[in-house]
Amino acid sequence: MEKKSLFDKIWDAHVIQSIPSGPDVFFIDKHFIHEVTSPVAFLNLEKRGNKVMFPERTIATPDHNVPTVDQDKTIKDQLSRMQVEKLRENCKKHGIDLHDLGTDHHGIVHVIGPELGITQPGMTIVCGDSHTSTHGAFGTIAFGIGTSEVEMVFATQCIMQAKPKKMRITIDGELGKGVTSKDIILYIIAQISASGGTGYFIEYAGSAIRSLSMEARMTICNMSIEMGARGGLIAPDETTFEYLKGKQYSPKGEEWDKAVAHWKTLQTDEGATFDVEYQYDAADIEPMITYGTNPGMGVKVRGNIPTTDGMNESENKSYIKSLDYMGFQPGEAMEGKKIDYVFVGSCTNGRIEDLRSVAQFVKGKKKADNITAWIVPGSREVEKKAIEEGIVQTLEEAGFKLRQPGCSACLAMNDDKIPSGKYAVSTSNRNFEGRQGPGSRTLLASPLTVAAVAITGVITDPRDIIEELVQEK
Repeated sequence: MEKKSLFDKIWDAHVIQSIPSGPDVFFIDKHFIHEVTSPVAFLNLEKRGNKVMFPERTIATPDHNVPTVDQDKTIKDQLSRMQVEKLRENCKKHGIDLHDLGTDHHGIVHVIGPELGITQPGMTIVCGDSHTSTHGAFGTIAFGIGTSEVEMVFATQCIMQAKPKKMRITIDGELGKGVTSKDIILYIIAQISASGGTGYFIEYAGSAIRSLSMEARMTICNMSIEMGARGGLIAPDETTFEYLKGKQYSPKGEEWDKAVAHWKTLQTDEGATFDVEYQYDAADIEPMITYGTNPGMGVKVRGNIPTTDGMNESENKSYIKSLDYMGFQPGEAMEGKKIDYVFVGSCTNGRIEDLRSVAQFVKGKKKADNITAWIVPGSREVEKKAIEEGIVQTLEEAGFKLRQPGCSACLAMNDDKIPSGKYAVSTSNRNFEGRQGPGSRTLLASPLTVAAVAITGVITDPRDIIEELVQEK
């Protein structure tokens, strides 16, 4: 009997037709849409005289360029307002479930899907957004698609895809204090580069991965795309089932028992083969931070920026260009560098667990005077919990500014922009030139590292603060 990986099991179960020497016609269980990539797809769909085939399989929310202040008022930016209004109009016309601004479950599309229990093991999920890979944390095949493919899914609930190659990354052992899932994924990308996963779908495995919460697993799968991978996934287990139990869209009663019985079969078979495998020891992973202009340019917070030794002329030129943009020099230490902004949010780290960890760190402290600190919850549900648990009060007393749900400064499509030349330590997923605003300089890190930076005003290893907290007790 053929030994199959988890990826193979899900993929093969969704292939409707295989085209010889071509792609597979592949069925999609859930289609998430937002205001940026859907308008043109809807327009082209209607030009062809088509309708959305399965509107009940499509879920919508505005998130990318919505304002994060005064969401109860008319959106000032004309393009943003038009896109949100078009989303509302199209959802109403086609009978699509819309979690709009001001509703109880509005938020970033990759945050509300899991919160509502829409994302479930064994599914195929797509969205016109590269970080759809987030949903792979539940044992799904989830990936981003382009506008023409959004239209294809609207019309047929299928997509044409060549089957990617398979990679497994195994991390065993126990994580040290102050080390989070964000550090794990930044460590992996630094090891294999921002293109090391190109052409692959990645399964994350090992005891360190199994020890993580669902929210932490989502962070890892979210950033699979940042090493060029098509997506990432983690096998479902009791942690997954416990997270999903009782959620709005989760199965109930006997259907729940049947679902769990099936979900338990979604494991990679012993002896299944992968095209590439990597193994890492959790003990080698420390708090990480990026220093350059792609997510693979990362080092330990207590480390130094790599030198140009061993680089060829082309690599050297590109590397120096990146450091020049950042205002850094080869060989410099990261610790102690002055920072201007910190940002906690995005589909990578805008969940309640992230806000809790930051609040625990800064409780009873004040942010540094040179720091502007933005906290943006990933959804209304996260915002509600943060208020109920006193997190908002703690953060505001520490000098943080809490905004309303949305993608915010992750990609600066609204007013939440880092000014040109300023440094931001961010929990988001990309540090490209101008990603958080024209001329902005982004350093990616975990919520704990962001909290440490907010308190000290400079790049600081969160373990230093942890040691202080222990001594205080």
